[in-house]
Amino acid sequence: MIQSVTSTQIGLRHGAAKVTATLHRECAMYVTLSTEPASQPRARGTALPRRPKAATEVPKNALAQQRQQAAGTHLFREGDRAEHVYEIRAGIVRLTRVLENGRRQVIAFGLPGDIVGFPNGEVHHTDCDVIASADLILHRRRALDSGAGDPETHQRLLRAALREISAMQDHFMVLARKSAMEKVASFLVVLCQRTGTRHGATNNIAFALPMGRADIADFLGLTVETVSRTLTLLRKAGTLTLYTPQRVVVNDMQALLDASQTVQ
Repeated sequence: MIQSVTSTQIGLRHGAAKVTATLHRECAMYVTLSTEPASQPRARGTALPRRPKAATEVPKNALAQQRQQAAGTHLFREGDRAEHVYEIRAGIVRLTRVLENGRRQVIAFGLPGDIVGFPNGEVHHTDCDVIASADLILHRRRALDSGAGDPETHQRLLRAALREISAMQDHFMVLARKSAMEKVASFLVVLCQRTGTRHGATNNIAFALPMGRADIADFLGLTVETVSRTLTLLRKAGTLTLYTPQRVVVNDMQALLDASQTVQ
């Protein structure tokens, strides 16, 4: 899957429309929890690697616009006509889908630097709601399909789509091969690396955990009880501190990395 999309980078020289059409076909389902661009191997023990670069300003054209979106609101719902793709500058969004049996499945969490909303055909294939107030750039789909807009934006969207595909494969491995501790620790490592900041004068790293335990369990294929028990074990080991259910400080990043990689 990565190979088939990566090869389309050559087509970017001949027009963004060809690349975008291929991405629409290939990105029918993706996960937005990659720690770094796929071309860079993750260095074990590195606490804060270079993060995906979000746009620092709104492109100066009529095909993109900036939006502030409050927590608890939806960007789109499954079946809505896909008019835009959404670049996240700040905040966190959640992509979900309701299964035939009525259960909701968390597909992904979109973090700063991610792009969400690549459609499956003409409509969105998931619901997407904001769980931490978001600063977004909306890119019109017709600009991507036609090749309009600036080349830098097209390149950034292409890199983001390739990251999503790589992250999807990483997530499949997490679900299939890792223990409960490894799953939860891997999830926390990603949030820490993507959204964490230094905590006071120490080397500890703090980050927000706006998603509930049920969301984490749904995303990782665990029960809520298992997620809560695993967080308690990490807290008792001194690896992290839970100041509130939504505020985490990592006291020992290497220990958290070790917990996420014990079967490697």
